[in-house]
Amino acid sequence: MTTNLDVDHYRNGDPIPQVTDPTAWSDLTTGAWCYYNNDPSAGAIYGILYNWYAVNDPRGIAPGGWHVPTYEEWGALSACLGNESIAGGKMKSTGTIEAGTGLWYAPNIATNSSGFTGLPGGYRFIYGSFFDIGYSASWWSSTSISGNASIHYVNNVSTDLFFGTYQHYLSGHSVRLCQGLK
Repeated sequence: MTTNLDVDHYRNGDPIPQVTDPTAWSDLTTGAWCYYNNDPSAGAIYGILYNWYAVNDPRGIAPGGWHVPTYEEWGALSACLGNESIAGGKMKSTGTIEAGTGLWYAPNIATNSSGFTGLPGGYRFIYGSFFDIGYSASWWSSTSISGNASIHYVNNVSTDLFFGTYQHYLSGHSVRLCQGLK
């Protein structure tokens, strides 16, 4: 997939609630989504931010024939692009805000040679505040590692594809999908 996921219903047609209130977001134990800064115009560019509960809901966030990539699939992508120290640069869209040529803040070390076109959509913190638009992009993995949710992310100052885990499932991150059933 070359864009971030932008669906507000599970595969079976049930709605995924949009949660804009920061307190409500931090108290969630079920799936939810939001736009960065609760701004629909950000959603038109960067897609939707989802919490872990939405990503791993048994009703499925991905349309038929697609799935949220596993930790291993993110690793395979990184290996295919050379390794984790250069994959991020090959996955990010090019250009900078300062030069008027892109959406990333400088220096944005990127080639987008993979065609992944990672955009710097930022993320939502567990307490409901938003961070890093223009500076970072992060995507959920469907894999839980030692009971923690996992993400992969890139930033404007590096060519790395980073990996992280969260004890809290309330962060809001983007989703990219892989073809095939899981």
